[in-house]
Amino acid sequence: MPNWSKSLFGQVCIALVLGIAAGFFVPELATKMKPLGDAFIKLIKMLIPVIVFCVVVHGIAGAGDLKKVGRVGVRAIVYFEVITTIALILGILLAYLFGPGHGMNVDISKLDPSALSSYVDRAHEVSDGGTVAFLLKLIPTTMISGFAQGDVLQVLVVAVLFGCALSMIGERGKPLMHMIELTGEVTFKIMSYIVRLAPFGVFGAIAFTVGSYGIGSLAQLGYLVALFYLTIAIFVFGVLGFVMRLAGFNVVKLIRYMRSEIGIVAGTASSDAVLPQTMRKLEHLGIKGSTVGLVVPTGYSFNLDAFSIYLTLAAVFIAQATNTPLSTVDLLTILGVALITSKGAHGVPGSAIVILAATLTAVPAIPAIGLVLVLSVDWFMGIARALGNYLGNCVATVVVASWTGDIDKARAHRILDGESMPPLEQSDELEPTERLA
Repeated sequence: MPNWSKSLFGQVCIALVLGIAAGFFVPELATKMKPLGDAFIKLIKMLIPVIVFCVVVHGIAGAGDLKKVGRVGVRAIVYFEVITTIALILGILLAYLFGPGHGMNVDISKLDPSALSSYVDRAHEVSDGGTVAFLLKLIPTTMISGFAQGDVLQVLVVAVLFGCALSMIGERGKPLMHMIELTGEVTFKIMSYIVRLAPFGVFGAIAFTVGSYGIGSLAQLGYLVALFYLTIAIFVFGVLGFVMRLAGFNVVKLIRYMRSEIGIVAGTASSDAVLPQTMRKLEHLGIKGSTVGLVVPTGYSFNLDAFSIYLTLAAVFIAQATNTPLSTVDLLTILGVALITSKGAHGVPGSAIVILAATLTAVPAIPAIGLVLVLSVDWFMGIARALGNYLGNCVATVVVASWTGDIDKARAHRILDGESMPPLEQSDELEPTERLA
């Protein structure tokens, strides 16, 4: 027990229990703990753009073979689209199988639209421009605007271009590449300090939530929340488990390896908080840095598996709750639109409700006011969304690396089996800092 309590995973678990207890017994005090969670996530986000830039640039420039980097990127996008489509279909199937909204018979005239005004406004901003606007948004106004705004995809675009150019320069670019490597090392060292504050961040986030909404806040829409968690579990252990088996690995062992990060994601309902250390641990697993640097940051916007499940499940739930019949065309429209709108979820304030509203604008039959029904339990569903998205990206990195031959499978199996391994040194990676597990 003493050793367990000293580990990051153990401390996060203790913080979760203490946060729930504080929210239940002293709710007024607990609601004032929110800044702890907010501060921790802001500290992490402060470093993410620099880390992504350093890892991607060093990975591409060190890989040497730009054609191989391109192949990794294309295969990653193909994988993302296939798995995301499966997630969207799974959400619809289980919504129809269990019918969480049947019997509610909600009178939409009695719902309060004021709670949705800000979300709907942002939803129009997301949906009006369509795919073209989304693609244009990937291009930063300046080389540094992505860093200033914390937009990971814009930073990724700059990093890919920078890495390719640095690789083409050859020997003359070695000093600059070394400087980027050192910058990455310093940033990861800072991250190793910040991540130790995770228990405080988890305590603050959980205490605030329980104190504000109460443990019984799930009662009204508990069936929907329970079904969503069940769907995520089916997706992780069924779909992702099958994909991992095809790649020669076990998803349960990967979950155990990432248990510290999973605890932080569950406590903060944000996968952003563990992006840097996740990339480090995947590199330690034996995956090339260039592959990790491309797949993980890209997946944060293009591989939101659990978010995709949420979109279709919630859309069908609202239709059922408001007694709105959906035709086959309506369902296909939801699938097609959600496949696009889900890509814009990362970085959008109140993204779940905003993107869901943007998706429903394409299906006039479903009353948008029905979004009020899921608004009250969105935070609780957000925990499962964050966990599902996080695990989906971890699995995607392992699978794409296996597909492209960029993983040392023998080393990965030994680490996933619980063996302690020395830091991995490869020519296309930054030197690993201390292991965060």
